[in-house]
Amino acid sequence: MSMVETIYMPSENDFRGKTKKFNGVQNGGKISNGCHKKTKQVDEETEKAWEKDFCETFEETPMLAAISTYIGYLILVAVGHVREFLKSIGIGVVKCVAEPKIPGFVPLYQTWESFYSWYVYRRIQDCFCRPVSGVPGAKMVVIDRESNDHRWSFQYTGGHSTVLNFGSYNYLGFSQNSGPCAEEVEQTIKNYGVSVCGSRQELGYLDLHKQMDRLVADYLGVEDAYTVPMGFATNSMNIPSLVGKGCLILSDELNHASLILGCRLSGAKIKTFKHNCMKDLEKNLREAIVDKQPRTHRPWKKILIVVEGVYSMEGSIVKLPEVLRLKKKYKAYLYLDEAHSIGAIGPHGKGVVDYFGLNPRDVDIMMGTFTKSFGAVGGYIGGSQALVNHLRLYSHSAIYSSSMAPGVAQQIVSSMNIMLGRDGTREGEKRIQQLKWNTRYFRRRLQEMGFILYGNKDSPVVPLLMFMPSKIAKFSRESLNRGMGVVVVGFPATPMTKCRARFCLSASHTKEMLDEALQITSDIGDLLAIKYSKAEPPSYSENDVPLVEDS
Repeated sequence: MSMVETIYMPSENDFRGKTKKFNGVQNGGKISNGCHKKTKQVDEETEKAWEKDFCETFEETPMLAAISTYIGYLILVAVGHVREFLKSIGIGVVKCVAEPKIPGFVPLYQTWESFYSWYVYRRIQDCFCRPVSGVPGAKMVVIDRESNDHRWSFQYTGGHSTVLNFGSYNYLGFSQNSGPCAEEVEQTIKNYGVSVCGSRQELGYLDLHKQMDRLVADYLGVEDAYTVPMGFATNSMNIPSLVGKGCLILSDELNHASLILGCRLSGAKIKTFKHNCMKDLEKNLREAIVDKQPRTHRPWKKILIVVEGVYSMEGSIVKLPEVLRLKKKYKAYLYLDEAHSIGAIGPHGKGVVDYFGLNPRDVDIMMGTFTKSFGAVGGYIGGSQALVNHLRLYSHSAIYSSSMAPGVAQQIVSSMNIMLGRDGTREGEKRIQQLKWNTRYFRRRLQEMGFILYGNKDSPVVPLLMFMPSKIAKFSRESLNRGMGVVVVGFPATPMTKCRARFCLSASHTKEMLDEALQITSDIGDLLAIKYSKAEPPSYSENDVPLVEDS
């Protein structure tokens, strides 16, 4: 029997009684998925109560903007092909690393990606990978640089600019080099050193790591938790330990690259469903149970639904109550990635489960990272004791990677204790409410100005749609010149007609900072003519959020 077949997932005994079923199919092969028998009549109004306060906006791309975007890309690609032709006949100047043409050998790295990088991305690459200095707090220091060869290369000028920081994941404002967290981290480094130089299974597991694991489990409200020193690897290295050949993964089409890689490495069959579309998810679940595995027509060993809490490019929040309803109805498992939701949303800052007031033990695998809200690095997986014990034994991240550095572990412990109020103050509650207030205020003002925004009213990720790549470049450069740092994103990270700027809000932003950023954004919006929205003004308000005053 393979390792994948014997892994420990949360059992039927934990959640659904003692009858052993695999995704709604019993041993005899008859479908028994709970569709036909219902012992309790559930009030539909109670089930849908969460929808009354659930507000998300996704305006369509204006036709003129879409046509202009396609024409712009067409011109860029055409010019690139002309330059490639000139290079091939010896006229054009070769400024990139060119692959030698060896007879009998296929090109090794000169692909469409290379072409796109040279002739499209290069033109605006000064807007990306900007070097910064210092901590990514409410403000940051950007190192100045210039290019004398049309952005093929850059040189530092020796200067720097201090700008408002709307480009870093610092939701709760813990990315700072002063205060109680920094002091405790400094003392921990003096006691433990800067690294453990070993994996969990090779003397790299300290009492500090044990304390951190227990604290994370307590924070999440689950039996146990397992921590990993890298957020990306938390998904990519642990999903293959949970599912494998003969299993089916139903993945949201906008899931993060780490989830996609982990699913591919697992060897399981992967099917995507439309973003946050419960009808499409249910359709896929039904087909999986009815059609079973291709060729053999055996029942799937497991069906795993993979979703995120807050989607970092769209700013949307998963409809978790509906996902849980479908998971229970069709006897599937749920993998919830809370990288951008843990700490950032919910009345207690405990993520999307807390946001909807659900039971965390209804989620089979809870994943998240410490990089966005807690000012650290790494990630965690929380769930049942059996699940966590299995990962500690079989996960590649437990065997082949060094354990988390003591200073990083202490940062997580210190910040989580503040969030739980165990430091004897209301600082954690204050940060949660401030972030929620900042989010609603910033989103409301931008929508009133006429910008097209994506996402949920409570998502601290605020995508502002500009559509054309030339406009995201101009927006980024103008923002930096006016004292604001913001991330811009274009194709292929987004669909071709949905280029955008992405604001990341923080509890450390003051109202004065938000107002300054709003004024800068409005001025640039008028300059670039990107106030495309025709939607009605938002009905929500930040006045519904009670702030915690300083004691």
